[in-house]
Parts: sequence; structure tokens; C-alpha cells
Amino acid sequence: MQRNSPYSKFIGLVLLIVDFFLLDAACRSAYQWRHHYSIDYSNYYIDFLRIFQLAWIPASLGVVLLRDVNIYRSLLKTRKFFSTLVYTFAFHALLIFVFIIGFRDKYYDLSRAFLSAAYLFSFGATFLFRVVISIILRYGIKLRENENRVVIVGAGYAGNDLYHYIIGNKGKETKFMGFFDDQPELPSLVIKGRLEHLKDYCKENQITEIYYAKSLNDTELIKDLADFADEHFIYFKIAPDFRGLMQRKVNIDFYDTVPIMTFRQEPLQVWSNRTLKRIFDIVFSLAVILLVFPWLFLIIGIAIKINSRGPIFFKQPRSGRKNKLFNCYKFRTMYVNNESNSKQATRGDKRITKVGAFLRKTSLDEMPQFFNVLMGDMSVVGPRPHMLKHTEEYSQMIEKYLIRHFVTPGITGHAQVNGFRGETGSDPKLMRKRLEYDTWYMENWSLWLDIKIIVQTVTNIFQGEENAF
Repeated sequence: MQRNSPYSKFIGLVLLIVDFFLLDAACRSAYQWRHHYSIDYSNYYIDFLRIFQLAWIPASLGVVLLRDVNIYRSLLKTRKFFSTLVYTFAFHALLIFVFIIGFRDKYYDLSRAFLSAAYLFSFGATFLFRVVISIILRYGIKLRENENRVVIVGAGYAGNDLYHYIIGNKGKETKFMGFFDDQPELPSLVIKGRLEHLKDYCKENQITEIYYAKSLNDTELIKDLADFADEHFIYFKIAPDFRGLMQRKVNIDFYDTVPIMTFRQEPLQVWSNRTLKRIFDIVFSLAVILLVFPWLFLIIGIAIKINSRGPIFFKQPRSGRKNKLFNCYKFRTMYVNNESNSKQATRGDKRITKVGAFLRKTSLDEMPQFFNVLMGDMSVVGPRPHMLKHTEEYSQMIEKYLIRHFVTPGITGHAQVNGFRGETGSDPKLMRKRLEYDTWYMENWSLWLDIKIIVQTVTNIFQGEENAF
């Protein structure tokens, strides 16, 4: 999973704004080349130009979301931003083609030569602009490399982990200058000098950051180094070793002067984020229920009744947020049987009806769960809820399985769009992988992530999913 750069959103906004002006200039240049002002531009082409520009927004955002593009990092690689630009123009051309077909009465005689020239000029202009931005970014990184110089106090496990992080994630932005320690815990590390040499070395080599990765018990040393750093405009940072506690990320907040350490940072713990997600769930589920469900219910209901005896809907107790029980609704996809609440569906399951197989393959059997979303038992996106028997089994089989119940379960989820759906319970490794994806979702939630997962879910439905049965 990509680590996003803090500059990515800002650069993306700049690109989008400048692209608007470049597309405008490209269309006007194409018009001049093709018609030599023989046709009134404002009357004939101005409306099309606005559509040409506006279509760039869903095209560029769609490619960024679906291909998980980090704009900042992609601009540092010519091949990466070239391929991204090609995908964006392909998506944009598709949108323009659909628009022209939809309004062919008005644009039936739109010059193909003009359109081809507009795309040629647009691609050339946007590509050259990205080349310029790439050169500027690389030059900035080179400057930062010369300015940002780092030393680590403490040649132990924490210092070693920090060193590998710096050279692996900040290698182009930061220059690592060496370790300083009197009693190295890891002799294999190359020591630049003893602690008594540290201050002189920092002044002589214009060090910008000192990382302290030794025991927190030596308060006098910590205070001395912090004071020295302040006096010489050096950033002093402490990298405490939590290895004895557990090998996982921790987050530290402050309640006034009291440090509070947590092992997960969950955006949905914030009231405003929960409110935003709930508003989105209500609006989205209402739209589906009012616009799609009435006619879809009629078609699917008739098909289920014709295919087999039994109710149209299937109701099953599931584990919700904080393991609270709720009734999860689905379209019935199986013949009525006594194992529905204890046995998970498997590939080639004879209990599944012909209509049910289609509903499961297309995920249409989940549609009634939008009523669960409206009632607040579920969310549109979140960890998928399991039947009670499986929740009990998985919680005993897999360590920390129940942490996925800190958030409201969803109709679709991060694990599902990444292929971990269906009969994963028979393989503990697959279920652990599903838990890993669910936990990542909890720790990285955003409204954009929810929208991206919804788009990917719809895409997977049309492409077909191997594990949907």
C-alpha cells in the first residue's frame, strides 16, 4: 500500500488548474489550424470547449483513484506520468465520444480534424508541462538532499530500524551521515564516533536532524542534546524503542502535558468523521432504495419465486459494531434448508439455486442490505459481517480478530475488492489476510477511500469475480 506524499494533493490541484488552461489553449489552436477563423468560434465551439474541459475532471480523478496513483511520486518517473497521462486521455476521449453520440444532433458535423488536433495539442502541452514540473521537483529534492543531513544517536535495534526507514523512504530527500554511540548494541553497524564527538561533528558537517534512539532513562543526555540542538538550529527527535512492548506502530497524543499512547490511529474515532460517513451512508442508501430497488425488487422477486419455493428475502443474525447482533437482510439465493445459519456457501454448493448463483455472482443478493444501512446497523463500506458461528470460530482461531468489530460492518469492503471474499474461513491464512485489509481500512479511513471502494466494487461486478459464488 502506497505511502502518500504530503505534496501529492497540492500538486494534483495545481496540475488540474493548469490543465484547464492548457486544454483551452489547445482547442483554440486546433480551431485556428483547422478553420482559420472561417467559422465563428464563440457560437459553434465554445460550448464544446467547456465540455472538453469539464470532462477532464472525472477523467483525471478516475485514473488517479482506480490506479492508486501517487501524483508526487509519479512525476519523478517519466514512464509513470506518461502512462498515467495516456490512461487519462483515453478515459477523457471515451467521455467525449459518449457526449458527442448523446448530442449528435448538435455536433454531428464536428470536424474530426479539429478534434484530432485538439487531442494532439492537448497531450503535447500537458506532457511538456509535466516534464517541467518533474524537473523542478527533482531539482528541489537535490537541494533538500544537500540541506537535510541526519545522524542517529544509538546503534541498537531502534536505531537500525530507523536507519533502514530513512534510506528506504527518504533516500532522495535526506542524507544519512552516521551513528554515534559509546556502547553499540549492534556491533555490525558502522559507528561514526563516540557521543563526545557528536557535537563537533554536527557543527562541522551542518547536521540538520539528530535522532535519539537509545534508552529513555538517560534524561541528562537527552536534555543536553536537546539544548545543543536548539542552540544550533538542529531538529532533535526521539525514536523510542517499543520493541519490548510489541512490534507494531504506536500513536502518541497529548492530554495537556500527559502523553497518551495508542496502538491504532482510527479516523472514525473522531465524531466529525463518523458523522460524515453516516450522512454519506444515508444519502447513498436512500438513492439506491428510491431509484433502483423498486424495479429491481420486482424483477428479482419474481425470478426467485419462479425458481424455487420459499420467501424472497433471507434474514440472518450477524455480528455488528462492537459485536452487537443485528438481522442482516439479503435476497434468498438458496433452497430453504436447516444449515443456513451454520454452514458457509462453498463453490458448487447444491443448496444454491440457479437464480441465486447469478445473484451471488453479481452481488445483487446484497441489495436489501441498503435497508440495514438506513437503519444504522451497517455502512455502505466496512468489514463484511459474518454469521455468529463463524465470528465465534474465527475469534478463537485468529488473534485480535474481533478488532474489526470496532467499526460498523459494510455491504462491501477493502478486503472484498482486493479478492478476499467468499470461502476464506476454511483457510486461516486467507482469513488473516482479510483481517489485515479490514484493519488497514480502519486505520486509513477517508470518504475518498469509501468512494474508491464503491467504484472498485461496481467494476469487479462487471468484470466478474473468481471468489463470488
